[in-house]
Amino acid sequence: MTIPTPTKHTRTALTGRAGVVVDYRTGRTVLLTGDTLTRWLAALKHSAAPAPVVLRDSQVSWGTRESPARLEAVAPPPWAWRLAATAVVATTLAVRTAGRPGRSFGRLRRLAEAGGRLPLPTARHAGLAVRSVRWAARAFPTRVACLEESVAASLLLLLGGRGGAWRHGVATDPIRLHAWICDVHGLPVEEPEQTGDCTPINAPTDPERGTDAHPSHPAARRARQPGDDQP
Repeated sequence: MTIPTPTKHTRTALTGRAGVVVDYRTGRTVLLTGDTLTRWLAALKHSAAPAPVVLRDSQVSWGTRESPARLEAVAPPPWAWRLAATAVVATTLAVRTAGRPGRSFGRLRRLAEAGGRLPLPTARHAGLAVRSVRWAARAFPTRVACLEESVAASLLLLLGGRGGAWRHGVATDPIRLHAWICDVHGLPVEEPEQTGDCTPINAPTDPERGTDAHPSHPAARRARQPGDDQP
């Protein structure tokens, strides 16, 4: 397995004694453990990559969580929202398809974060955007999963002067990635309860980010060298 080099485009999530590394240019994701993870965390300290994010523990499911057997019906949004949502879904799919195939994740991520400096949406505003995108996506004979859906909703919010709502995160038990829209309070909008298991790895205000690896993680402790605690 080829280990990527830490750059400003990589994100690191720590869980237990493992680490999840995501390349935000390509979407390539690798799982690191043991000495490989220790070396990665040591290399992070001398790179432009953001500090690791420590994942919150997911609720243990033991395979007993229920999943819906069918998709829930989506009520038609107002006409203006229907037209705008159809346009942003088409734009999202075009951006995903155009360009180098291996860089589609990076293109969609940049589109989703285009309004990062704008005010966050209210729960009502964000909810209407997500529902409108889900309604419009039914007309397209192609995959519109959580990434495409959340990017399109973020673009729809951008048209209304709101932004910074796109979240991309990791959950444990099992390790999985997910993308969603949050409201002004940082809470997931129009999402199942399980989305609360995900820890955002792209949110600039994540309280668990710092200038160093989280000290409670075993690999982070091994990566520290004598004198690292000195100013």
